Formats: sequence, structure tokens, C-alpha cells
Amino acid sequence: MKVTIFGTGYVGLVQAAVLAEAGFDVVCVDVDADRIERLKQGRIPIYEPGLTPLVNENCGKGRLSFTTDAAEGVRHGLVQIIAVGTPPGDDGSVDLTQVFSAAETIAVHMEAHRVITIKSTVPVGTADLVACRIRKTITIRGRSTLTFDVASNPEFLKEGSAVADCRKPDRIVIGVASKAAEETLRKLYAPYNRNHEKIVVMDVRSAEMTKYAANCMLAAKISFMNEMADLAEAVGADIEKVRHGIGSDPRIGYHFIYPGAGYGGSCFPKDVRAMILVQECSRPALWLRWLCLPRPAWPFPVVRAPICGE
Repeated sequence: MKVTIFGTGYVGLVQAAVLAEAGFDVVCVDVDADRIERLKQGRIPIYEPGLTPLVNENCGKGRLSFTTDAAEGVRHGLVQIIAVGTPPGDDGSVDLTQVFSAAETIAVHMEAHRVITIKSTVPVGTADLVACRIRKTITIRGRSTLTFDVASNPEFLKEGSAVADCRKPDRIVIGVASKAAEETLRKLYAPYNRNHEKIVVMDVRSAEMTKYAANCMLAAKISFMNEMADLAEAVGADIEKVRHGIGSDPRIGYHFIYPGAGYGGSCFPKDVRAMILVQECSRPALWLRWLCLPRPAWPFPVVRAPICGE
């Protein structure tokens, strides 16, 4: 199968390299000519364990290539993956400019059926907006008979283990509106679905929300554990022993329950803020807003809570 990926950032480049490793013919498209030239020279702009040799090996074998020619990319792949940036605006809203630009570029150049798959983290309903823009563009071109699907396929990569996460994903979420799109994406991810069933198929909007819900849940675990650490300090408990005690419960687990400075990075803060904006269209996002509160400054005064009987 031939695959085109728009965007050679963290998500797009890792996904492209891993798909090429599995034998797919992958073309990456980016508007940044300098970045594309560096990639052609084997100079990888990000560090991720195992990524550089993986990219260079598959380029050498002819399974992975890079271009700024969008028309070439659209001609190439049945599956067109959009993996461009979605930075936050000043108000916390998601800037979808790059997503819409990639979608409209595909619409301008497509001459046959395409499965347009959004891997970028986008608000619920974005796929519907993308479909409307594509339909409008192909109609203006006089090619209204062209068919396409728009699917959601969020990524769940962790920095430092992104290549491993792509090779052996915990789950593969696919949001589709047609059986044909589901079958195409099942073929795409078949190499990663052999040991046991990892593909979770749902409607497009549910897939879009799954990504945000996952990141908000992880941010909540971090914030909750920091709250417990502060309480442990106040009452004279050892938070490490508490962590082991609750982590041994399989319903909770040991991941993301280490107290520290709080959550950060390129995803959690912007995704929590984006979810707040979405929720507050209908009702107050009290719990999500709690996740955005800063921790009090250290050191905390130790005020031991009285023990029963003292």
C-alpha cells in the first residue's frame, strides 16, 4: 500500500519511518524546503531513540522519501495522513490552519478516491469541517464525482519511546464513517495487530475525543498525585509508600503517579485548555479547570493532623 504523510514533525516522521519499515511505500510532504532537504541528506531534525537509523535505512531501500511537491504526494498514496501541528491560540483554542491547509491541498490535487486520515490532535468535529472543505474544493474544480473518506486516527506516542510505541502500540484507535475506510485502515495497521486485537473502531467524533480524554486523564493522575504528596507532607506520611500501596491496585496502576513538578510538555497543557473551551460551550468545566491551577510554592508548613485519641 502507498501512503502519503503531510507533516514531518515528531508524529509524522516517526509514523512514516515505522510504516516504511513494515514495507509500505511512504512519501512525506512538508512545506518547509530546508527541512525536506536536511531529511534527504539523512539529517534528522528531532531526537528519538532509533529514529535516525530507521529513517536512513528505509530511505536507502527506497521505501521512504521526502518532498515539497504536494501534487506528487496526493498522487502517491491511497491513504493521506495529516500529521501537521495544531498549536494553541492565546485563548487556549486550537489553531487548525495547518490541518485545513493540508486538507485543501489534497482536495486541489486529488484525481481518485482517497482516505484522508487525521492523526493531528484536533477538537471534536474537525473531521466534519475537513470533509466540508474538501467537498467544496472538489466541487469548485468541477470534480464533484470524486469520492473520499475522512477518518480520525489519533496518536498516543510518548517522547523517548515513540518508535517503540509505533512498532508495538497499546491500541490503534480508528474513527470512520464507512466500512470501506475501516477496511483500508485495518490493512494499513495489520502488521501491528498480529499478536492480539489492538484496533478499536468507533465513530469519528468519538475517536477525536478519545485523544483529548486520554491526555486529560493522565494530567489528572499527575495532578492528583501531587495533591496527595502535599497532604502526605502535612500529615507526616511517606508518599513513596503511599504510591506503592495504591499502584499495586490494577485499577490504578503505577503509571503517571509519581509526584513532582506537575504535568507539562507540548501536549498536556494545550489539550486540557482545549477541552475546557469545548466543555464550557455547554457547562462549566470545573474539574478540568482544577487541573490548570498552579501548585502552591514550597516549602509547605507541616501541620500534623490530630490522630484519633490524641
